[in-house]
Amino acid sequence: MHIACIHAHPDDAEILAGGTLALLAASGNKITIISMTVGDCGSSSLSSKEIPVIRQREAAASAKLIGADYQCAKFRDLAIFNNDESRRRVTELIRKTRPDIILTASPVDYHCDHEATSVLVRDASFAASVPNYTTNAKDPAPPLHAIRHLYFVDSLGGVDRFGATIAPDFIVNVKTTFKTKRQMLAAHESQREWLKRQHGIDDPLQVMERWTRARGKLAGIDFGEGFRRYKGHPFPDTPLLEDLLGSKVVGLGTRG
Repeated sequence: MHIACIHAHPDDAEILAGGTLALLAASGNKITIISMTVGDCGSSSLSSKEIPVIRQREAAASAKLIGADYQCAKFRDLAIFNNDESRRRVTELIRKTRPDIILTASPVDYHCDHEATSVLVRDASFAASVPNYTTNAKDPAPPLHAIRHLYFVDSLGGVDRFGATIAPDFIVNVKTTFKTKRQMLAAHESQREWLKRQHGIDDPLQVMERWTRARGKLAGIDFGEGFRRYKGHPFPDTPLLEDLLGSKVVGLGTRG
């Protein structure tokens, strides 16, 4: 199977789904990590031309740790919008990547780029199999033969903009891959200074660990990552991701 994780910024996939992606890669699946933006606003000391070079290099190094491919959709930070041009652009990205399962951002999250990414990927996932929907690409990929399975990762911290918990459908037990998840996030070294300045986060690795432990606690395990399967018509309603992960999936009604 080919799983694509499409999130807003370099490091979002690692924070919210790195352990799960590592599990899927270890069991022989193809993984593609895609950031929508180049990360051009993620520094207070480097220019918007300098920092993207570093962030793309870090993202590729992170993906390499699990044998994944890395791509960037080349949007700019704080400039992802749900409009016609963007939808066609993301549709072309999905057609070229051709995944079986798509993971993307939560529809409700703290950042406008996260929420816009979620809407665009959802709508582009539908459009990718529509033959008459053109993308205006110079060398367009053919439409997909069917709509792909779509899943939302957790919002940052597993909460909405007012701090209320957004309950996942299921938790993935990432205890065995947490070390790898930590290594993947650590590859994004350039973000330590920025997160401290803009977000008040002194150590992003410790914060990520607390979030992952808190999500796991919902299911009675040490480390967890939450997911929701998109169930809107006419998307597939079979548990394809859950079946791939097998015993690593813990329902919230299950403990242990």
